[in-house]
Amino acid sequence: MKADRWQVYLSGEIHSDWRHQISAGVETAGLPVDLLSPVTEHDTSDRCGVAILGEEQTAFWQDHKGAKVNAIRNRALMQSADVVVVRFGDKYKQWNAAFDAGYAAALGKSIVTLHDPGLTHALKEVDGAAMAVAETPQQVVKLLTYAIQGSL
Repeated sequence: MKADRWQVYLSGEIHSDWRHQISAGVETAGLPVDLLSPVTEHDTSDRCGVAILGEEQTAFWQDHKGAKVNAIRNRALMQSADVVVVRFGDKYKQWNAAFDAGYAAALGKSIVTLHDPGLTHALKEVDGAAMAVAETPQQVVKLLTYAIQGSL
């Protein structure tokens, strides 16, 4: 915890408004939380490497360069986080979210996974590394409220 404010990194799925729901809940609860996240605009995230470091001839190297550039931001933010929330959606494969969960676990961060009950079996190992498994953004806000204030 930095200066009585919690740093919470929101990783994973970018196709729904779960981050907004957590942000609104944190604000409504008046929690001393700074929310951090990867770049969630798909094209910017995908093209950052070639936009900054130059074009590549193949999609593989374009993706590789983008992943490395994104990792600079994401790793720094996760290292500064008190809690890492990792959201898995059911529509797209979020391999980066699985990596983020593993990286956060290696850093000794408290991890909260967030996913629908239908993904429980598929994510059993990831959930095994988590301190809590939430099914809704509202549960994440309640978890943060309890962790920070000690109240239900």
